[in-house]
This record gives sequence, C-alpha cells and structure tokens, in this order.
Amino acid sequence: MRQLREAESENQALVWLAIRSALAYSPNMSEPADKLPIALIQMTCSDQPAENLEKALARIEEAAAQGAKVICTQELFRSRYFCQSEDPARFDLAEPIPGPSTDALCRLAGSLGVVLVGSLFERRTEGIYHNSAVVIDDQGELLGSYRKMHIPDDPLYHEKFYFTPGDLGFKSFNTRFGPIGVLICWDQWFPEAARLTALSGARILFYPTAIGWQFDEGPQVDAAQHDAWETVQRGHAIANGVFVAAANRVGSEGGIEFYGQSFVADPFGAVLARASSSQEEILLVECDLGQVEKTRRDWPFMRDRRVDSFGDLSRRFRD
Repeated sequence: MRQLREAESENQALVWLAIRSALAYSPNMSEPADKLPIALIQMTCSDQPAENLEKALARIEEAAAQGAKVICTQELFRSRYFCQSEDPARFDLAEPIPGPSTDALCRLAGSLGVVLVGSLFERRTEGIYHNSAVVIDDQGELLGSYRKMHIPDDPLYHEKFYFTPGDLGFKSFNTRFGPIGVLICWDQWFPEAARLTALSGARILFYPTAIGWQFDEGPQVDAAQHDAWETVQRGHAIANGVFVAAANRVGSEGGIEFYGQSFVADPFGAVLARASSSQEEILLVECDLGQVEKTRRDWPFMRDRRVDSFGDLSRRFRD
C-alpha cells in the first residue's frame, strides 16, 4: 500500500508539473513579443569590386557587433551602378550563384551567427543575367535567391539591357529569426509584389535599392520624388501588416546622386529610423515582430480581401 501511495503521489506531482509547464508556455499577449534587431548597410561604392566587397563585409561585422541579427546590403553593392549606359563589357561584373561573393558572405554569416541578404549581379549562363538577392542563414548556408521581377528602363537606369526578368516568383525565406521576404528596388513601386511576398509568410520585406536624383530639378522636385518613394513602401507595410526595410546606396555616381535615407517602417507605416541623405551609415533598428499579429488583428485587411473578385489583376488592362 505504501508503494502504491508513493506511486500515486509521484504521478500527481508529474501531472502538476505538466500543468505548470503548459501554463508557462500558453499564449499570453501581455508578454513582450520577440524583438529582432536588423541592420541596413548604406554605403558608397568604388569602381573596384573587391574593394566594395571588403567594405561590405567589414560593415556587416560592425552591424553584428552592434547586435544585428538580420543584415541587408544595398542593391548591387559589389560595383558602382553600371546601368547608367549600355556597355556589353559590364556583363563581366556578373558572377554565378553560388560564387565568390556568396562564398564570402556564407563564411561570414556562419562565423557571426547572423542572417544576410546580399544583392548581386548574377550570371546564370551565357547571355542570361539577373539582378538577384541571396538569403544566407545564420549557419552560413545559402537558403535561396530572389531574382528581380520588375526591370526598369529609364534615363540612366538601362536595366532591361542587362537583366533578364526574374522567374523565381515572390516568396519568403524561413530563417532562424523568422520568415523574411526580399524584393529589389523597382519592385518597390508594385503593391502586388509586396502582397504576394507577404502572403507567402514574410514578416519583414527587405528591399535592396539603388535610387537617387538624376537631374537638377530643384529641391521641391527632389523632395517630392523621395517622398513618393518612401510613401509607397510605407503603404506596403500598412496594407500587409509587415515591416518594410529599404537599404539604399548613397553618394554621387555618374549622373545620379543616390539619396541614401535607408529606412525601416513598422506594420502601421511609421518610420522607425531613417539614415543620412549624404553619409555612409549602418542603420540598426529593433523590430517588435509581435506588432505583425497585433496590427493584423486591429486592421484586418488580410481577412477582408475579396479574393473572389480579384481575377482581373492578372490582366494588363481591363479593356
């Protein structure tokens, strides 16, 4: 009988421990949500790819030392922005993925225990090149790539000459620190791209970017152009209930004055931090990922979408 009582007492203790464990791990919205420090690398570039790579690697190390867990470079960080004219020789700047740059980024990510988003000029094969971004996990493994879907052709932005449109679709990458999405520069202007990436599960949309002022049109026009660029991305954050992080380059290159001002917006569209318009900078921002859940509960745009009525969005125009 004594042994039976001892066994019953032991079983009761185990049940009580299980209950306490369940209570301890039950959802509690009053508890602090996970905080994720991210960093955007805003820098100038020279005409020496190796030099630019070394600078980017050094900036990534600095960002990690400051506590960043996910770090994003600007668009095509290995070179100056070469699309200002059409020159076949510039295809020599491209490299395969995996390749030398991804090898260096993977080694660094693994040694630092951080997730990296790196923007590269990809040589897929002879005559097929992409404006791509890679995502590397904290163990130094290449999780995958995104290829820029929207390719501009404007004065000083002759990207259609260099880049084949992307064919990997809009997707998120499941990292140790949560699912993230990557889009590139001109993609910033298209709400469909942000929507589809958010629908794939991303809680942060990263945009490696190279945008600036092309002509001397005066301070009012310059301010309006920058405001439009930032506002449309803040709209993506609001409409999808996600964080948006845009990493822009800075400085004068040829006919473009890149206006920097890399920024991070929260799911309510508020700008949490903005980098300098003229200086290199590591923009470090702590993102409260719990805001994604809260914002989507308060403003349930995702719930109220009339997906049954959106079929015509796949048409060029409703003639």
